[in-house]
Amino acid sequence: MSEQEEIYAVVDRDDRVVGKATRGEIHREGYLHRSVHVFVFNRAGQLYIQKRAMTKDTHPGLWDSSASGHVDFGETYEVAAARELKEELGLDARVIYWFKVRACEETGWEHVAFFTAHASGEITPNTLEIMEGRFIDIPRLSMWVAHTPRIFVPGFLLVYKLAKGRGILTR
Repeated sequence: MSEQEEIYAVVDRDDRVVGKATRGEIHREGYLHRSVHVFVFNRAGQLYIQKRAMTKDTHPGLWDSSASGHVDFGETYEVAAARELKEELGLDARVIYWFKVRACEETGWEHVAFFTAHASGEITPNTLEIMEGRFIDIPRLSMWVAHTPRIFVPGFLLVYKLAKGRGILTR
């Protein structure tokens, strides 16, 4: 099955399932749907960020969350977060839920559940999805975000600012 044929839940403004459709249909029609963003930290408290592959259909070549992706039809946010960690970074890690963002333009009309995880092993980026990745100190990343926001995925900027405002990035 191609990426465009994957099946996702179509949801309403309150994140209640109202149907299902393929990825292609959802993006073409602008249906509300679900996704996850996971921030992965190392023992030094640095955040792993990834640069999306140029082959991605949305935001190619921009910096993004450690791992992110759509929630499959019938899947929970937590299961999707753990799956995305494995698919994108080769990590088996416990994910911790923090908050949810209502679907909006910045999120690509996705209700986004935000999670964190800690890297206890080696990160092995999936080269089909990620062209580059690195751990970065939060103060340095904050300066980068402030001075060059256009190089980041809009959904990342939104969850980064919310996580920072809630003190999650200082733990």
